[in-house]
Amino acid sequence: MRPPTRSNAIRLVGFDADDTLWRSEDYYRDAQREFEAIIARYADLEDVHARLYAVEKRNLALFGYGAKGMTLSMLEAAIEITDARVSAADLQRIVAIGKSLLTHPVALLPGIGETLASLADSHALVLITKGDLHHQRAKVEASGLRDYFARVEVFCEKDAPSYARLLATMGVAPDAFVMVGNSLRSDIAPVLALGGWGVHLPYHVTWAHEAEADVALDAPRLRQATAVHEIPALVRGLGADRARGSRVR
Repeated sequence: MRPPTRSNAIRLVGFDADDTLWRSEDYYRDAQREFEAIIARYADLEDVHARLYAVEKRNLALFGYGAKGMTLSMLEAAIEITDARVSAADLQRIVAIGKSLLTHPVALLPGIGETLASLADSHALVLITKGDLHHQRAKVEASGLRDYFARVEVFCEKDAPSYARLLATMGVAPDAFVMVGNSLRSDIAPVLALGGWGVHLPYHVTWAHEAEADVALDAPRLRQATAVHEIPALVRGLGADRARGSRVR
């Protein structure tokens, strides 16, 4: 791991993957619209969106995050919402929707490559994502960004214990770590709870589950980025705060 320029500066910068490095939620929104179009042939329901989300949420502990979990939840929701009247052909269409989620292109967000290159000159970088291990690692390799990262981690859940274990393994104190991501729930709240720092880069759409977070946008250890190119300066600013002995909690 590349050492920082100062012993008391930020030592490690983590990056989320989906909707931080590349597009993701857009594809899930498209899949959901296709699912709703199929279900509309069976039921005139205004709450299909909410009912699918309810099925997804209760299945998270069993299926985890990602395209495979969503596909299984769509199948279950289709049977549940239609009282088992959904045809085998339409269930097959839902499976095809799920497969499309697993094979969509990896479309990098503008400026990500330049931002990672800028930070990699002075900081060790780690990619931290969650979901299906095979799918997430395939996207990392297809992205062309793998060489920027000292390590790639695919968590089952992005919670404080998972971040703490990773930091302990890498020998980095929480207050020497910055996490960059679009999700307040997964990328920011757990790291702030450990005493680390966060840079929030909102995406134009966010899954409802990731929006459920009790984090103040003006929290002392949190910075807001309005564009990708702002991230290096924000990270270095946090390093300067730490180097000055900031005691914000």
